Amino acid sequence: MTTLGLYHPATTPLHRLPAGPKLVVTAAAIVALTLWIDRPWQVLPVAAVVAGLYVLARIPVRLAVVQLRPLLWMLAFIGVFQVVVAGWERAVVVCGSLLLAVALAALVTLTTRVTDMLDAIIAGLGPLRRVGVNPERIGLVLVMTIRCIPLLGELVTQVSDARKARGLGFSLRALVVPVVVGALRSADAMGEALSARGVDD
Repeated sequence: MTTLGLYHPATTPLHRLPAGPKLVVTAAAIVALTLWIDRPWQVLPVAAVVAGLYVLARIPVRLAVVQLRPLLWMLAFIGVFQVVVAGWERAVVVCGSLLLAVALAALVTLTTRVTDMLDAIIAGLGPLRRVGVNPERIGLVLVMTIRCIPLLGELVTQVSDARKARGLGFSLRALVVPVVVGALRSADAMGEALSARGVDD
């Protein structure tokens, strides 16, 4: 089973950091690196910092690689497009920024329990109740999104492994269609479960 987006228990400083400040700092860091990186060489120091955070959090190399592997196909398409349209330097900047942003977001999910994230989101959105916003519903949507990442990754792995077992070559259409169908079925089952618990009000 994939470990993408799942909490990796430990007692490091990053694990002990409260979920609220961690989410705010991560969001600010992602915005900052997106605005700051505009040259290919600038990707390297930021990557070194992110790698250092993974070491600080004691995340195994294999687990860190698993977080980014599902992104590789999308990066390949984006990279080729950027090379054709804007050149290889822009491709490195765009793909590097995206990869680092995902790595930072993955680090948050690896070092923060989902329940802690939910509590932090609900607390942060609390003042918006005055304008009719339901923090619990928004928090539920965000947490469900995070929890569905492993499911989608598992679907891709299952379809890919099934094709390899049958000796079939790679086909984007043959990969995407079963994954989409499986995701829709899972979403339907999840919706029925939420409806049974009265969450569809």
